[in-house]
Amino acid sequence: MTRPQWFVLAVLGMIGGLTAGAPASTETMPVEDVTPGMRGTGVTVFHGTERSEFDVEILGVLTNSMGPQRNLILARLQGGPLAESGVIQGMSGSPVYIDDRLVGAVSYAMGSFSKDAIAGITPIDEMLRDAPGASESAARASIRLPLPLSTHTLVDLLQQQLSRPSPFATSQEAVQGVGLSNAEATEFGMRLHPIATPLVMSGFAPGALEYVAPVFRAAGLLPVVGGLSTAQSATPGEPLQAGDPVGVGLIQGDLSMAGTGTVTLVDGDQVYAFGHPFYSVGTASFPMTRATVQTILPSQAISSRIATVGETLGTINQDRATGIGGQLGPGPRMVPVRLQLDMPSRARSHSFNFQIASDDLFTPLLTYNAILSTLFSHDRQLGPATYQVAGRAELTGHPSATFEETFAGDAATLRASLYVAGPLIALLNNPHEPIALERIDLTITAHDEVRTATLERIWLDTPRPRAGETVPLHIAARTHQGEEILRTVMVDLPAVARGTWQIVVADGATLAQQERQQGGQEATASDLPQLINALNGARRNNQLYVQLRRTDAGAVVNGRRQPSLPPSVLDILGAESQGVGRLTTAAMREWNIPLAHVVTGARVLTLDMSGR
Repeated sequence: MTRPQWFVLAVLGMIGGLTAGAPASTETMPVEDVTPGMRGTGVTVFHGTERSEFDVEILGVLTNSMGPQRNLILARLQGGPLAESGVIQGMSGSPVYIDDRLVGAVSYAMGSFSKDAIAGITPIDEMLRDAPGASESAARASIRLPLPLSTHTLVDLLQQQLSRPSPFATSQEAVQGVGLSNAEATEFGMRLHPIATPLVMSGFAPGALEYVAPVFRAAGLLPVVGGLSTAQSATPGEPLQAGDPVGVGLIQGDLSMAGTGTVTLVDGDQVYAFGHPFYSVGTASFPMTRATVQTILPSQAISSRIATVGETLGTINQDRATGIGGQLGPGPRMVPVRLQLDMPSRARSHSFNFQIASDDLFTPLLTYNAILSTLFSHDRQLGPATYQVAGRAELTGHPSATFEETFAGDAATLRASLYVAGPLIALLNNPHEPIALERIDLTITAHDEVRTATLERIWLDTPRPRAGETVPLHIAARTHQGEEILRTVMVDLPAVARGTWQIVVADGATLAQQERQQGGQEATASDLPQLINALNGARRNNQLYVQLRRTDAGAVVNGRRQPSLPPSVLDILGAESQGVGRLTTAAMREWNIPLAHVVTGARVLTLDMSGR
């Protein structure tokens, strides 16, 4: 062999050595080339991490089945356990190849009790078109809360936020079939639904899941018991491949939650999976995790793949109509949560640490569910109790939002958990500017006894006080066990007090409602600092508020109360009524009385200061 020949062979050998380990580029097949009768092969994992093949027979193409220019390839699946299990929840994203060309991802099924494993395949060209290159986020309605805030408003906020339309709502009006009759196309189009995504949950109390399972199921997420991958997981560092199970992380730490499906395509560091939405959030920020299939749970209704989740492999950054997409590498920033649960009557205390996905919807929802599950697991599920909640949500570049409230009674567990979600929803969905949650620190103190009280009466020692005097106001409340609570507040009357004045004593919810009604219309925060102040100053369940009021002409301007305004100013404000509400009384002084009970009730004393 001559030297030039040896040199050429050596160079070719080096090139061959460099390219042998590199994955070959995956060739795709456009949906226009797919015809009925074609046969192909699908890849998924039925157990552990071993990829298995199954047979695919193309039945036809449903055009516009998911919307304009959104198509589904209809196919019959055969092989492995599919004859008995049918299409399996968790195999969403399983790639399908015809003539070694990637056609798309198994993503839709015929619903429950289907005799055949008939599936809808999302075309790969539509998946590549929509993710991960798209950058727009799903439209989110900003939330404006009426001021002043009360605990009742914050407790109800999560339930209002969750009453949103299903992300899988579709129209079948323009469905047509290639290789199918119009009747068949319409029937299949109406019966096909996204394959449910198993939502693997570890550390959650079963009773707590009952309160959130309907929310997840409405979006195609099926809560199942799972855990963390251990001995059966894939070797750490092993490359993710098409057909592998993959997880979308929501919570990591002492509690864990992740949706699981299948990888459709790995193109360099870009990953495509599922073939249908996870929750249709648009631009996303979820951990991409490894997953291991433990077993197939067969069912006559629809079978499920039970999986566990492992280490983070990257970030899911897109959640679109045609699937999810992400990038291998570091995981996304999560929101750390520290929860301290103290139970002094039992001399017990527990500390929990976990991280929650940073998302406008999921952060409040998952925080609520984690707290509820913790209380159910370590304290009680039902029955009367009292919970004192304290803590803060730290924000980047802004003061912290604080939590400080007490809940008592049969629904205390649920209401305490909902309360924490309220400020998070208000902050993350505020209409003023985006925020970043740094961390959430909470301490919940649980008492076995119910601590409630009712305001009974208020009185003055002096029946006709004079302007400029400081008079003791006595307040009496009674607990539900019959014990009397007495408090005294020293009320200083202004030296210029004239006419009719009032002393009002009320619980937080009643006072907030009165103040909103006095404003004449709903006032809302005009900027983020005002919203944070309103959250931190929200009227509490465990406090009685004392106000010294007088008849006055004023206004609420952009959420700020402006008492004692001249008639000329009121006329100008009246001409520009947007964001302006009239006041007929003004609170000149205010005191608050913290109690160790949830207190209700309101009382009024009228003072005639004429001629004094």
